Amino acid sequence: MDIRIRIIGSCGSGKSYIAKELSRRYGIPCYETDNFVWDRSIENCRNSVEVRDTRLAEAVASSEWIIEGVHYKWGSESFRQADVIFLINPGRVVRDLRVVGRFVKTRLGREQGNYKQTFKNLYVMLFEWNRGFDREGVPEIMRLTEPFAEKLIIVKNNQEIVQHIRRYVNSGEAEARVLR
Repeated sequence: MDIRIRIIGSCGSGKSYIAKELSRRYGIPCYETDNFVWDRSIENCRNSVEVRDTRLAEAVASSEWIIEGVHYKWGSESFRQADVIFLINPGRVVRDLRVVGRFVKTRLGREQGNYKQTFKNLYVMLFEWNRGFDREGVPEIMRLTEPFAEKLIIVKNNQEIVQHIRRYVNSGEAEARVLR
């Protein structure tokens, strides 16, 4: 199944979970925009813009992919090349509970995290990043994806994404690029 899926959402929206699940189910390579931004071999070390953009370009050049992440100010090529763009936007309470749950699980060693979980990071995610995503991110994403409006699907939960992808897979139209 050749499909290019871009999933964008705030912290705790479920984008990483659903991207990994779709990757597992359908064998589609999955990329996290955080891993384009951060050098995971060194704590709190950003990649250069050139490295970040090169990694994104390499992923986007593939015939099939899932790219997920909160990042939208750069990487418009992922929107342009995607067959479908999901903006996952569950309610604030759902997101906040997921962020807190992830914090607890990683602090207890029950889940692996990509970064060190601190109370400061928890505060920033809940009260700065997620509130800013609602105020500024969603309107900016809508503006940036306006040229691709025919492939933007706004969902509240992962089940809606699964339904869209299942319809695509079951349609037998692997060449079809629009899932509606």
